[in-house]
Amino acid sequence: MDSVRIGLYEKAIPNRVPMKEKLRLARKHGYDFLEMSIDETEDKLARLDMTNEERSRMVSDMFEEGLFIRSICLSGHRKYPLGSEDAKTREKSLEIMRKAIILAYDLGVRIIMIAGYDEYYNESNETTRRYFLENLRKSVEMAARYGIILAFETMETEFMNTIEKAMYYVNEVNSPYLQVYPDLGNITNAAVMYGKSVIDDISLGEGNIVAFHLKETVPGVFREVPYGTGHVDFRNSLKKILDSGINLFVCEFWDTGKTDFEEDLKFAREFVLEKMNP
Repeated sequence: MDSVRIGLYEKAIPNRVPMKEKLRLARKHGYDFLEMSIDETEDKLARLDMTNEERSRMVSDMFEEGLFIRSICLSGHRKYPLGSEDAKTREKSLEIMRKAIILAYDLGVRIIMIAGYDEYYNESNETTRRYFLENLRKSVEMAARYGIILAFETMETEFMNTIEKAMYYVNEVNSPYLQVYPDLGNITNAAVMYGKSVIDDISLGEGNIVAFHLKETVPGVFREVPYGTGHVDFRNSLKKILDSGINLFVCEFWDTGKTDFEEDLKFAREFVLEKMNP
């Protein structure tokens, strides 16, 4: 479909593969862009401190390969959450956000997907929710200065596992620089858990959804479920998404150590495109 752009999640390619080669592989298999991961591991967080020369080299690599990094999945806040009750952790979370926004600006990235967690490893409570909103406002102010959109991923925890819950914070902050970037697999699991409709949940975010993660899940399982083996209703969900004017997608799946991982890159895009056709 010429009207849509489909990106590839970086972690679908083995971590050992250099970024320039990841760009080449994404282009080889028909993807339109790559989504960079900045997770809680030290090697990924180190990307936030890349030198100007390293950033320039990465931009050059994108031009040379003819494929660009256009979004960042920023999950490093799992370890350093915005809502932590520890002041040093909150300070670190804002530092991560600031550096990620500047990195996105330097690389030409338009969207940073942010995790819908106030806390991950510790319990969520009234205090963590208050700190989360407070630091979310600060984060959006930073993003606005650089013209970068922050967009919530709907997660696997009850704090923000639906678009409806993400929209509460979008409405509270009320900024064009805070939107929603849902995960179709995660909202499917939430819909089953709550006995609600995926289509209705998508409707609640219309006008505020900038892109969609297309991931397969089964009830209670959120990762490494091969496309076509789970319970996500891709065809009907994608019809609703496309009818809502959303044309930006990322195939989210993980390298699991298979020697023929390129077959998975090829299959994922073909699977998604087939589900988009009437």
